[in-house]
Amino acid sequence: MKKYSRIFGYLKYYKSKIALYFLCIILSIVFSIVSFGMLAPFFDLIFNGDSNGLAKKADNPTMESLRSLIVGQVDSLTPIGALAFICVIIIVSVLLKNLFLYLSFYILNPMKNRIVNTLRSELYNKILHLPIGYFTEKRKGDLISRATNDVAEVEGSVVGALEGWIRDPLTILINFAVLFYISPQLTLAIIIFIPVIGFILGRISRALKKQSSEAAIKHGESLSVMDETLNGLRVIKAFNIESLLKSRFSGINNELLRAKNKISRRRDLASPVSEFLGVLVFVGILWFGGQLVLGKQIPLAPSTFLAYLALFYNIITPVKTLSTSFSNMQKGSAAISRIEEVLKTPVTVDDNPTGKKITSFNDRIEFRNVTFAYDDAMILDNVNLIIEKGKTIALVGSSGAGKSTLADLVPRFHDVTVGELLIDGINIRDYSLHSLRSLMSIVTQEPILFNDSIANNIRLGKEDATEQEIIEAAKVANAHNFIIQKEGGYNSNIGDKGSKLSGGERQRLTIARAVVKNPPILILDEATSSLDTESERLVQDAINNMMQNRTSIVIAHRLSTIRHADEIIVLQKGKIVERGTHEQLLAQNGFYKKLVEMQEVK
Repeated sequence: MKKYSRIFGYLKYYKSKIALYFLCIILSIVFSIVSFGMLAPFFDLIFNGDSNGLAKKADNPTMESLRSLIVGQVDSLTPIGALAFICVIIIVSVLLKNLFLYLSFYILNPMKNRIVNTLRSELYNKILHLPIGYFTEKRKGDLISRATNDVAEVEGSVVGALEGWIRDPLTILINFAVLFYISPQLTLAIIIFIPVIGFILGRISRALKKQSSEAAIKHGESLSVMDETLNGLRVIKAFNIESLLKSRFSGINNELLRAKNKISRRRDLASPVSEFLGVLVFVGILWFGGQLVLGKQIPLAPSTFLAYLALFYNIITPVKTLSTSFSNMQKGSAAISRIEEVLKTPVTVDDNPTGKKITSFNDRIEFRNVTFAYDDAMILDNVNLIIEKGKTIALVGSSGAGKSTLADLVPRFHDVTVGELLIDGINIRDYSLHSLRSLMSIVTQEPILFNDSIANNIRLGKEDATEQEIIEAAKVANAHNFIIQKEGGYNSNIGDKGSKLSGGERQRLTIARAVVKNPPILILDEATSSLDTESERLVQDAINNMMQNRTSIVIAHRLSTIRHADEIIVLQKGKIVERGTHEQLLAQNGFYKKLVEMQEVK
């Protein structure tokens, strides 16, 4: 049960409700037993033809207590009246049984929903806190599958089974206690068969976890293909690769189908097998107990024996439900394992709970003997760099040189492996993460926008930004003119990932979002490299406006955009190979000059 410890751990917050749930379940079971127990006096009445048969002392203390209760009420009644009284007792007891059963659902279901809600929130929050590097190794579709399909599986299989794992064992135990009280001999005979039933059902359920894990993996792969298809439809159609994608998705989908069919066959086998075994035991008791009663080898009246059989048959349904719950939990344990894998992933870049709050940037950013390695691959090697306040530093180099990684260290998307990164002379690990990132705005090569209004996308940089601040930020970003031409103006919805806007318009919105935050430090990651000439000019003008009086780290693909940087850092294989102004680097006649010549920069 250790694998379910997280689910059971949530229950500690609902101790009082769980106690109330137990009370309702016990009362429901008690009234259920009373309703079945009334069959004994009913059979006595029917077999004897009058109510006088009820006056005969019962052969069992339980039945005698029930008989005494009834006799006190029916002594003066006709047989029909006594029958009516018994029927009323049965109706009332069944009514109370179902009333308490409903109350148990009323108490338990909100708890189950809250547990699933908490699990889903924990998973989402963990995804938000995981370092950027984690997502380079994982398929997005697989993570979406864990957050949707696996959580739904836990809800249906494990949390849904909590009810059965509480109610059904109680039903079985209490009914067995009553059966044992009525006839120890017959009940001991029944108990002998229980391990056999458990062994058979266990063999059926054992393979479910492995098969469920396989199905979850295939479901994640199918979501990944679907995500790639939606993001790459333009390329798919342009290169006529619809048939290739269809074949790939069909293969994964068929494997998923086969895995699910295996799961369904095993899971669905548990219920009929348990019912058949229960009926087999029931018939065995009917035959064995019938011989003992007919031969008067046990002190049990025929009417009591029939009531005993009815109570035993009342156990078959919870046994069947319990076996189904066990199968479902085996299936759900694979989903829990996949969710736990994410929840237990170490957060390598974590907030410092005692970290200082940095409210302003006053002096410099310093990389001191910084080395960064990822999975034993050296990305940055002994980098030393000082970025003075108000200066613009450009990072250039070939692809894979470490430019983006160097910039990502400043907002602590990664932590340095060796060395120190300091802001105003203090290691950034000693600052609180929230306050550190509050000093910065980032504009990436690929505009990242959300399916919301223009105003709300700009406001992401500053949640309490006024309408005037949003407009001013848009003007700085050269975005105001195209925004007011939209039918809804600043309230216009931009679609999924800003699909209703052009590439230049999307990028200018991300610049406006960075401007409204009004940060002292800017990080620009090839912000114009994917734009056409006209859009590049508008965006570059917006960037120049935004960079005024700020410290800027610019990752440049087009070298023409960084000619006026205060210092250009040339990276090659994780090392700084050249540094200086544009003119100084050209004079060195080194790697930078070769890059300039390749881009035909005059």
